[in-house]
Formats: sequence, C-alpha cells, structure tokens
Amino acid sequence: MVSTPPPLAEALAAGPVVLDGGLSNQLEAAGHDLSDALWSARLLAEEPEAVVQAHLAYYEAGAQVAITSSYQATFEGFARRGIGAEQAATLLGRSVELAREAAGRAVAGGVAGPLYVAASAGPYGAMLADGSEYRGRYGLSVAELERFHRPRLEVLAAARPDVLALETVPDADEARALLRAVRGLGVPAYLSYSIAGQRTRAGQPLEEAFALAADVDEVIAVGVNCCAPDDADRAVRLAARVTGKPVVVYPNSGESWDAEARTWCGSPAFGTDRVAGWAADGARLIGGCCRVGPDMIAELAAGLGG
Repeated sequence: MVSTPPPLAEALAAGPVVLDGGLSNQLEAAGHDLSDALWSARLLAEEPEAVVQAHLAYYEAGAQVAITSSYQATFEGFARRGIGAEQAATLLGRSVELAREAAGRAVAGGVAGPLYVAASAGPYGAMLADGSEYRGRYGLSVAELERFHRPRLEVLAAARPDVLALETVPDADEARALLRAVRGLGVPAYLSYSIAGQRTRAGQPLEEAFALAADVDEVIAVGVNCCAPDDADRAVRLAARVTGKPVVVYPNSGESWDAEARTWCGSPAFGTDRVAGWAADGARLIGGCCRVGPDMIAELAAGLGG
C-alpha cells in the first residue's frame, strides 16, 4: 500500500512536480494496438495489466504524477461498444485504481514518493474521435457540455484521485463547462488547454481563456498540453501572470506527424534547458504529452533535481 501523500497543492507550493509522458506512447511501444475509438481506454477492460505497466514505467523514470487512461473514456463512447452505464462507471473508476496499483509497485520497488494520480477527463471531441478535440466549436452550449462532463467527473472523483486533469481543452467555452462541472466534487482539478500560438485551438485569446480559472477555488494549476514546445514557452509566462496560480505544462516532443507517410518526422525540441525555463517562469507541474516517453521524463526529472 502507498501511504497518503500530502495534498498535491502543497507539493506544488514547495517546488516543481514531475508529470508523466504520453501514456499511448508507452502502450504502443509495448506492442498494443490503439487504433480504436476508445484509444487507451479500451485496455481498461481488455488488458488492465498493460496500463499498470505503462504507468509504472513513468514512475520508475522519475514521474511523480501519473495521468490515468480515462482521457477517451466516456459513458457515451463505451455505450457505442455495448458497454452499459454501470460497467462504464466501473471502468472509469478502474483507471484510477490501476494508476494507484502502479504507484504501489513503484514504491515497493524503491521509488521514492510521494506519488500522485491525476484522473484524466479529455474534451468532448475526444469522445467523438473525429479530430474535433483539436478544433473545439462543437455546436453545443456551455450547459450541454457541462451535462456531458459532470457524470464522468463524478465517477472519477468518487475513485479519489489526487487531482482531476481537465486536459487538452480546445475551447474556452468547454473550459467554462468543465469549471462548472468540478464544483462541489471534493477533489481539486487542473485545467490545461490545447493551443496553437497564443490562442486556444478554437481561436480564443489565451489570456481570456486562462482568466476563466483565476478565481475558481477547485483549480490548483492552469496551463497547456499537447502543443508545440515553442508555444508552451510563451503560454507558461502568460498563465502565471493572468491566474497567479501554479502552471501545468506538458507539451508534445516537437516532432511533427506526416499524414501521407504515416510517420513522425523532425527532431524533439523538448530539452532540459527548456524545462528549467518553464520552472523559472512559474511552471510547477511539468511533464510531456505525445511522443514524450520515459527516457525524456527521466531527463526532465534529473534536470529538475528529482
């Protein structure tokens, strides 16, 4: 069993905390096929040990926070696969349990704690699995988006993660819905936008988007993920200035996807010098997203003195 760590907010106040990297990266590297509308969430039911092993690889690399495999796990998405609401709720809760199991194994193997679990709640577009998670502007009202997100967040919160990861949010309107949906759940949250340049993927100015979370007590960190490292550089400074909260940042490696060749190209732009700059600018929850694996997280952790 893992002893109860101090609240994550306290850890962030003390200094930078290392997030993990891309979960899908590690699962695919282990030979798992994620070409499915449920993405890594499919493994919650079919191969839960694979999820534990992926989390464990990041904890052993130096990550202090594991983000669960529930990014694309929704009641609606599961229903399309014939999975009813009760089983879907069980699988959502299992995503937190599997990360806890990995943390327990990591500590038993000599990894120093504290170790934390962030329960992932991806955007509405992730459920659609049609690329709209990188566009936003779904044609739904804030109230409709809140009704979509709240039941899943209630189930994830009941599993008692250390924080709810409201991540890869492309649209400030969806952020409004998520910030309403986390009220009263009894679990802190962080809000992380997917961006392009100085705007959300839906085109809103980042300053306005960050400001939405400035006075929300449940939110312990605000920032960006699944973006280019260059965009993250500017966003970290802006999030710190606008919100006065700790900043969360976990961009992609900096490589680009060649859709025609179906391969990644270019070189990673994700280095320890850049990470140190983020920390100096107010980032306190720092990791990686797509194409950032355990090796890069190990370098990040070493660069932060972890």
